[in-house]
Amino acid sequence: MVLTPLPDSRTEPDGSAVIRVLSYNVRSMRDDCEALARVISACVPDLVLVQEAPRFFRWRKRAAWLAAHTDLVVLSGGATAAGPLLLCSLRAAVERTEDVLLPLTPGLHRRGFATSVVRIAGTRIGLLSFHLSLQRDERLAQTELLLERLDAMGVEHAVAAGDLNDVPTGAAFRRLAGRLQDCRAVRPWGAENTFSADRPRRRIDAVFATGGIEVLGCGVPAGLPGVTDADLRTATDHLPVLAALRVPAAGSGRRGASAP
Repeated sequence: MVLTPLPDSRTEPDGSAVIRVLSYNVRSMRDDCEALARVISACVPDLVLVQEAPRFFRWRKRAAWLAAHTDLVVLSGGATAAGPLLLCSLRAAVERTEDVLLPLTPGLHRRGFATSVVRIAGTRIGLLSFHLSLQRDERLAQTELLLERLDAMGVEHAVAAGDLNDVPTGAAFRRLAGRLQDCRAVRPWGAENTFSADRPRRRIDAVFATGGIEVLGCGVPAGLPGVTDADLRTATDHLPVLAALRVPAAGSGRRGASAP
C-alpha cells in the first residue's frame, strides 16, 4: 500500500503546532524489539502513547532501551501505571506527569493511566495513555474515569490513545467517541484494523482528541521507510495507530474535553 505521507511535525506561522502522535500496544516487548524500534522510529512521532509496556523485572531498563533506540525519552508510566507508558521527542517540554492506578476488580488485571501535560510550540497538551479492561462492565467504568481525568487536567487540548479492547460499535468505544474526536473516523488515513498484527480484523486501538484539535489524518501506517511487512507482524501482536494533528496556538482554543 502506498500512502500520501502524513504532514511532518512543524510549527505553523500562526503558532499552531502540527504534531505526530503514535499509539502502540507493545505486548511487554516480548516479541522482536529491533523491529518494534524500527516501526516507531519510522513513524517519526512527537508523542508515543504505549500500552502493555514492561511491568516487571528491570522494566525501567527496558523502557529506557526502547526510548534510546527510537530517539525519544521516557515521559511517564510503565509499571507505575500498570502498563501504559508515555514517550516523547525533545520537541515536547514537560510540565507535569502523573501515573494513575484504577480500582482493582478481584480476579482481573490491574489497569491504569499514564498521564502528562506537555508544551509544544508554547501550547499545553494533555496526554493520557490507556488500556481498558477485557470485561465489559469494568471497561465502561474505566471509560468514565478516563473522561473525568481528562476534564480534571485543566488544559484546552488533550489527546487520549490506547487499546480499548472494544470495537467502534461497542459501548465503551461509543462513549469515548461521543465526547472526543475519534481521529480515524474524522480523517481516515492508512488501514483501519489494528488486531491482530498478522490478521487484522478488528479496530480496537484508537487515538482520540478534544474538539479544538484539527485531525489531519489517522490510521495504521503502511510503506514506512526501512520497515517491512514482516516487521509490523513480528514487532508485537497489535498494529500501530499514527495520527497527525494540528493543535491551535496557545490562547486560541477553548477548554474542555468535548468535541464540537
